[in-house]
Amino acid sequence: MSEYLERLSRALGDTRVQLVTTAVAASAVTVGVMWGTRKARRTQQTRRLKHDAEDMLSLDSNGLSLPADTRASAESLAVTKRTPVRLSPNEELLIQEQLARHYVFFGQEGMAKVRDSFVVVVGAGGVGSWAALMLLRSGVQRIRVIDFDQVTLSSLNRHAAATRANVGTPKVDALKQSFADIAPHAMVEARVALFSAETAADLLAGEPDYVLDCIDNMDTKTDLLEFCKNHSLEVISAMGAGMKSDPSRVQIADISDTFEDPMSRAVRRRLKLRGIMSGVKVVYSTEKPGKVQLLSLAESQKDEPGDFSVLPDFRVRIVPVLGTMPAMFGVAMATHVLTELAGFPTEPLPVKGRFALYNRMQCDLGVRESRMSPEAGGPRLQMRADDCGYMLEEIWRGRSAISGSIERLTFARWRRDQPMATYNCVCMTKPEADRHEKLAGNLEDHYAAETLEYIERRLEEEKQLSKWR
Repeated sequence: MSEYLERLSRALGDTRVQLVTTAVAASAVTVGVMWGTRKARRTQQTRRLKHDAEDMLSLDSNGLSLPADTRASAESLAVTKRTPVRLSPNEELLIQEQLARHYVFFGQEGMAKVRDSFVVVVGAGGVGSWAALMLLRSGVQRIRVIDFDQVTLSSLNRHAAATRANVGTPKVDALKQSFADIAPHAMVEARVALFSAETAADLLAGEPDYVLDCIDNMDTKTDLLEFCKNHSLEVISAMGAGMKSDPSRVQIADISDTFEDPMSRAVRRRLKLRGIMSGVKVVYSTEKPGKVQLLSLAESQKDEPGDFSVLPDFRVRIVPVLGTMPAMFGVAMATHVLTELAGFPTEPLPVKGRFALYNRMQCDLGVRESRMSPEAGGPRLQMRADDCGYMLEEIWRGRSAISGSIERLTFARWRRDQPMATYNCVCMTKPEADRHEKLAGNLEDHYAAETLEYIERRLEEEKQLSKWR
């Protein structure tokens, strides 16, 4: 009897093992089937997306099929506001996920405006490449990038997309190749061209919603800004990022509100001479670039420096550039443009830290004028606080005309026999102004010829600039 029970127990144990083994095997088969099915679906979807992408690349700007031997030329087709962007349902889902965070930020309506926009970026260097890259990553689907220059090894410290493999090739081509990997559906036109007043109508054609000026040549920059203003094109301009290193000083402001930036000052003057006082937004830095200097010309370049420039009227000397600063300028530009396109405008706050200085200098000047006798000529004071700011920043560069000092600045009447006005007002330190008030006789008897020549030249320039104020 005991033997029978032992055999029955052994049999039941074997049955349980078999049942467990069978259950495990069945589960493994089920998991394998599910995994295989999902993998097959992903593979099928990937093939479908690739097929859709190939079909999209085989269409011309009118949506017509191109022969295989002419598809390569399609890459050079011009992009305009009306260039169609065709996406399959699957590709649209993929783009929606790629831009999911921006859809949450701007909303459906705002992102529709961004994706429907057409933007032109002039200049594909350290600033322009980053601006164009972030516009593309943020959903802009029609972009024209313009630059005549090629990638060099020294470009790699600041260019957004270039690699060593791109050295010697156009910067715009390097961008377009990189953009194809990020957003293959985007319509990107790479124009290897030099912007000029003569080519402006062609290069800025196509009804762009925004133009980004990332040019570093002063005359060309002014031509672009003038064209945009005259043709009612929205534009934002990058001032100099070279020789700067303080991120906290980067600002966005109207060109009329900029200060302490030599390039902004130079552009502002050129625009004033063309009748443009304001209405141009710029990205600039208030940092004074005194820590580094331009690289000196080689001895062989000093006699005829123009022979060594890339193009006529382009700079020869090398500007030291910290690669992160152009990137910051470009990203700031792209951010401002995106918010404008999406109907999500920001209000850039101009730095007002020096307005208190202008008010103080006006009060100080009023006290000095009150001490002068009425016979000195003219009314006591005709200058407002903004006049003081204009004189300090535009005419005297924030320095004393006598010593070049930036400490304890004030204004003084230059020639006592003439009325106080912007054309007879000189920036000095307070001790210099105190001594100047006590001078007797001709100024030529008290100041060096170089100082007199500099002051008279600056005052003469003020007479010309004041016509446009």
